[in-house]
Formats: sequence, structure tokens, C-alpha cells
Amino acid sequence: MSQTSDPQSPSRIWGGRFASGPAAVMQEINASIGFDKRLYRQDIAGSRAHCAMLATCGIISEADANAITSGLQTILAEIEAGTFPFRVAFEDIHMNVEARLAELIGEAAGRLHTARSRNDQVATDFKLWVRDTLATVDAGLAALQAALLTQAEAHADAVMPGFTHLQTAQPVTFGHHMLAYVEMFGRDRGRMADARARAEECPLGAAALAGTSFPIDRAMTAKALGFAGPTRNSLDSVSDRDFALEALSAAAIAGVHLSRLAEELVIWTSAQFAFVRLPDSFSTGSSIMPQKRNPDAAELCRAKAGRLIADLNALLIVMKGLPLAYSKDMQDDKEPTFEAFDTLALCLAAMTGMISELTVDRAACKAAAGKAFATATDLADWLVRVLGMPFREAHHVTGTLVKAAEAKGCDLIDLPLAEMRAVEPRVTEDVYSVLTVDSSAASRTSFGGTAPAQVRLQCAEARRRFGL
Repeated sequence: MSQTSDPQSPSRIWGGRFASGPAAVMQEINASIGFDKRLYRQDIAGSRAHCAMLATCGIISEADANAITSGLQTILAEIEAGTFPFRVAFEDIHMNVEARLAELIGEAAGRLHTARSRNDQVATDFKLWVRDTLATVDAGLAALQAALLTQAEAHADAVMPGFTHLQTAQPVTFGHHMLAYVEMFGRDRGRMADARARAEECPLGAAALAGTSFPIDRAMTAKALGFAGPTRNSLDSVSDRDFALEALSAAAIAGVHLSRLAEELVIWTSAQFAFVRLPDSFSTGSSIMPQKRNPDAAELCRAKAGRLIADLNALLIVMKGLPLAYSKDMQDDKEPTFEAFDTLALCLAAMTGMISELTVDRAACKAAAGKAFATATDLADWLVRVLGMPFREAHHVTGTLVKAAEAKGCDLIDLPLAEMRAVEPRVTEDVYSVLTVDSSAASRTSFGGTAPAQVRLQCAEARRRFGL
């Protein structure tokens, strides 16, 4: 059998233009089957939809369509059973499936590629994969939100220091702190949903770049694959990777949120803070120091955020200089996207486990909240509210009292009334009622504030709003 008539020959797939196969190094750099074989479900779904449309439009016979559909079902079963013969010589998942289909059903396999190109085929497969994966990521984000909410509800009244510049600022509640991340990951879910909403147009039928002369029904294939409709410009259809860029951007931002939470777990589990304790299942030891409990899972989540950012950057760089329409550079769209979402899924699972199982030391949190004059703002607010003092003047008076307490080596609540009156004669005994950390936190009742009552309301509202 000649090389060009052999259905197993890559040059047969490419057509009569090539008399010989690629050099070994060309085959190595050109092949993508090592990573794009994970698109097999999407590729077979796209081929089945395309086949059904071709038959409905009278472009191929029902007999050929039935043979193709049966062959594709066999291939799907082989891949899922682990018996499919993936071959680097056929470059990618699309050609591997087509070559195997030819082995199974013969000449009819060659009719499947009528009115389509690998360009619109891969764009469709990849978009389907991204859409499917965004739904999976949403579930992972929701699980993390649920774990955070459980901790927030359990510790709605557990007082801890709130920080700015990593310096003690004002007392907050642990529940309030957890709710901050519920909001962050809620926005991440919104970004994932937005990315999915803009991936609702199907590229299949755009062919190589110009559309096709066959009387196809692109709306039919779009509907069969769960898209809202077909893409509107054939050039853009095969050139677009915005759907992957948007998904990667959302993933990178989610990674930054995971990293910030991981950093707090690293800080909070240190002996210097001791606010929380991670379980043994999410801690490691030291090869030399028997006492160590290292928060390695948190540290790795913190590190892997950098990979998510790098994956987004990699695809942005691939796409930034490409003229329309398809260029082989775009084959490098999948590896960073696959890696990013594998990494994100792993980090979400690890963080959900850590948050679900961490133990909060309420006493340590409260003790830390009472240090570093954390209720100074409450004193200033009391001067405004009770004495009618302008806030800027109250700020100055409070600063003077903080300085006096610092000189005595005591906190504001321990500063004698006489010394307070030496700075502001109108101060009364009532001032001490606002200088405890519990009263400070409880007083912050504004919408979204840290007061336990507000935290409980926000927990209930978050469960409703995020479907948790």
C-alpha cells in the first residue's frame, strides 16, 4: 500500500500535498496528543453532533452517519477502558480519533470531516472543556465558602484583633474575618460564571477560517452541544481564545485569594500568634526538630498561586502577536489552561480541608485583641458621641491618652479616670464601658460590620445569596 493511500499514515490525514512523514524532531514539537487527549469526551461529542447535522442536512447518508456514530461510541468506550491506541504519529486527539474510526468502519470515516476543519474542531472541543471545567470549579469554590461559613457561624462572637499593615487596628470577630473570604470566593464564582456566559457560542462549522460551501445547519450543532447558538464570524471563531483567557484570569484571581488566606493560616498557626491549630492531616513535621508542626498545605497553596498567574501570563503572551486566523502557536493554549485548573482544583480541595478542620483558640484570639490599644478608636468615638467633640479633636485627645497609657505600661482600660480627666476634664466613668474588646466588637452594628449580631445575619444572608 502506498504511503498516501494508507489510512494509518499522517500524510494521508494531511492530504496529497506531502509525500513523506515529518522528521522525528518535527513530530516531537508538533504532537499534542500527550496533553490534548484529555479532550476526548468533548471531541467525540462534537463529532457526533457534526455527524448528525451532516446527515440531517443530506450531506452524508444515514448509513454512513450510523456507522460513524457507532464507531465513535466504540472509541469512547475504548478510551474510558484504557485500551485505545493513542499514537504520537497522529499528532492530536482529533487525528487519533479519526484514524481509529477509519480502522473501525473504513471509508465512511473520511466523510465525518466534511464541512469542518481541525481549526473549528479544536476551538469547539477546547471551549466545551473550559465550560465543563468552570462548572466543576464553581462547585469547589462553593464547598470552600460553605466551610468558611460554618466556621463563621461557630465563631460569630469570638473576638480577635483586626489588622491593618499587619499591626493591631481594632477588635473584630473571627466569624467576621471568615466572612471576608466568603465574599472573595463569591466574587470568584461570579467571574467564573461570567467567563462561562461569554463561552456560549459554538465555533463548529466555521471550518478553517472562511466557513463552508456545504449547506450546514450551525444552529443544530450548537444546540446539540449545549451552546446558546453559533459564533457569528468564521475568522473570529477559529482565532478566539478569549474564553480561555477569561477563565485563566478568574483562576489567577481565585489563586490570589487562596494565597492570602493561606498566608493568614501560616501566621495564625505560628507560636507567636497561636490563633488556630491545623489538624495532623494538614500538617507536617521536621526531619530534625521533633516539636515542629508545619502548615505545609497552606504554604503550598500560597506558592501555587504563582503558577496560576504564570499560566495566565503564558497564554496572554502566546496570543498577543497572532494575526488572524489560526496559527500553530495556539496549540500552546491547552497546557497552561489544563495545568491552571488542575492546580486550582487541588488548592481548593486542600484549603477546604484545612478550613473545615481547623481549631480556633478563642482565648488566644481574645487576649491578642486586647493588646496594642485596640480600643482607641472606641474611645475617640465615645468622645464624639457623648461629649460632642469634633472627631479630629477626639482623635488628638485619644492619641494623648494612648501616649499616657504607654508611658505607664498599661492599656487604656487600666488608665485611671483622674489621668484621663487631666487630658479631658469632661470624661466620666462611663468611658470604661466602651474599652473592652467585647463591647468594641459588639458596637460595630453597621451593615457588614463585625458585631456578632451582624455576623449571624450576614451568615444567613450569604447562605441564601450563594446557594449554600
